[in-house]
Amino acid sequence: MKAAVVTELGSPLQVREVPVPQPGPGQVLVRMETSGLCHTDIHAAHGDWPVKPTPPFVPGHEGVGVVEQLGDGVTSRSVGERVAIAWLGSACGQCRSCISGWETLCETQQNSGYSVDGAFAEYAVVSAAFATPVPDGVSSLDAAPLTCAGVTTYKAVKVARVAPAETVAVFGIGGLGHLALQYARIAGGFTIAVDVQDDKLEMARDLGADEVVNAATTDPVAAIQALGGADVAVALAASPRSFDQAYRSLRRGGRLVCVALPADGTMEVPIFDLVLTGKSVIGSIVGTRNDLADVFALHAAGRTKVIAVDRKLDEVNEAMADVLSGHVPARVVFQF
Repeated sequence: MKAAVVTELGSPLQVREVPVPQPGPGQVLVRMETSGLCHTDIHAAHGDWPVKPTPPFVPGHEGVGVVEQLGDGVTSRSVGERVAIAWLGSACGQCRSCISGWETLCETQQNSGYSVDGAFAEYAVVSAAFATPVPDGVSSLDAAPLTCAGVTTYKAVKVARVAPAETVAVFGIGGLGHLALQYARIAGGFTIAVDVQDDKLEMARDLGADEVVNAATTDPVAAIQALGGADVAVALAASPRSFDQAYRSLRRGGRLVCVALPADGTMEVPIFDLVLTGKSVIGSIVGTRNDLADVFALHAAGRTKVIAVDRKLDEVNEAMADVLSGHVPARVVFQF
């Protein structure tokens, strides 16, 4: 089969022929139809984070495809069923995090395209229990970005406890941000889109943003504070400066939700301001299988819209470069 392989951290991916993996006990083999390109895949290939993946490996955690083979003992999935392969490839199911509904915090979890091979390939194996069914009302092209960009921002809005008529500022309008805006609106929030590119802000307008701010030409903190400040700021741009701006845009009692993971990311929080104004800083990491099922249900009901461009797997390095340069409106999806 064809797969895009990281052979050395920091080097271009190699598209090569590799053996089709075989499902072990409790796993299924999935013939991929689509796979989204997430900024995390780029971080993985570059070895940007403290915990680094071990080459050679296949990135990809927004995979959608059809089950072709069942491993021993699998009864929860069936051949011919369309499923999604998400970042959370598996979790123990027994620790405190898992049994309390926070399986994404499991310390023994495996992550698709990072600690185990992912979906940048014509076939992939995944734990049957973590292969989330994709409803008929969701296309494979749309389902791929929803599998990470969707469930990640859905969870961020959820943990922020966005209430109707609250103001939500979304910093970074791209693959994640265009969906975060929509989930904030579904929750009843008034939305402010912040980015440095006019075309992305125009996309945000088309998706229903109430206000837009170009941070390249306008101080977003002053602009948002002039509107009364944000009850919630969602930090999605991989820039430490953007995180600082998001925090300072909050009104009293506001909540900053940190999602993006800049390679060199640190953030200084003024303790005096944090305490006296009752603000909160919240870390949000993807979502659970149940969250992903909710994301698919919302999309099948017509509540969200996915903006994506399709590419071939052979173009993986060019696609990564386009994402880093900001030349992609929202999401890249590889079609097989």
